[in-house]
Amino acid sequence: MAGLGIRILGGQGEERCRANGDDQIVMVYKGAYEPGDRIIFETDETDAYYVIRVDGAMDEAYVYLTKNQVEYVIPFDEKKISYDPASFTGERHYITMRKAREYENKSYRNLAKNAIDQHGDTGCYPHAYANVETRGESVFAARNAIDGVVANESHGSWPFQSWGINMQDDAEFTLDFGRKVDVDRICLYTRADFPHDNWWVEAAFTFSDGSVEVVKMVKSVKPHEFDIKKNGITWVRLSHLVKADDPSPFPALTQIEVYGQNG
Repeated sequence: MAGLGIRILGGQGEERCRANGDDQIVMVYKGAYEPGDRIIFETDETDAYYVIRVDGAMDEAYVYLTKNQVEYVIPFDEKKISYDPASFTGERHYITMRKAREYENKSYRNLAKNAIDQHGDTGCYPHAYANVETRGESVFAARNAIDGVVANESHGSWPFQSWGINMQDDAEFTLDFGRKVDVDRICLYTRADFPHDNWWVEAAFTFSDGSVEVVKMVKSVKPHEFDIKKNGITWVRLSHLVKADDPSPFPALTQIEVYGQNG
């Protein structure tokens, strides 16, 4: 059995709530969050799969943990607008953590989705990062492209958060799985807030095995689906993004989905 723990810490490191368990924890934290608060998820077994919910208004996240402790910072102010407004509010909070079940680890799924992804090396995968995020704003962060929200007909605050490239021609987005996976399909929901948005007509996927796949796209609200089979990869990078011949300088990515199984 895996020894698990959840703690709520204040901005000065003071512990406000704690729960421990074997293989599963259900915590109800009674109290309003304040800036600087964070949730600490702990396990004595790393390089393993877990299912974590940081808030009752958010999806569970199926994740692979490579560290004994993962710190989740409660978002406030500008950082909060890329989340459901109902999340992290009020004085009663539902937080859960459990060891993933064997059938979940063997299932075919969207391997890219991680609703609790954050900036930096948190030891929680999948993880998204990029060489540019428009003006450093939370609504244009790389993490938005793997949060599971696919609304793409506008831009800005939730549910229209996206990965924005700040009009940078050499923009690159990397999705790190944290372990080997086998994939057979990739879907891109490009942002489609026309006429505000441009769109990409070509892009390249580079994989950790060194292979490259060039794909074509058209102006569309619907997802672009690509049958691409790769085994034993640990990351994929989206780059060489070619804009359409359109007056708008603002293409963006709402969501990436990568389907397959753990390797």
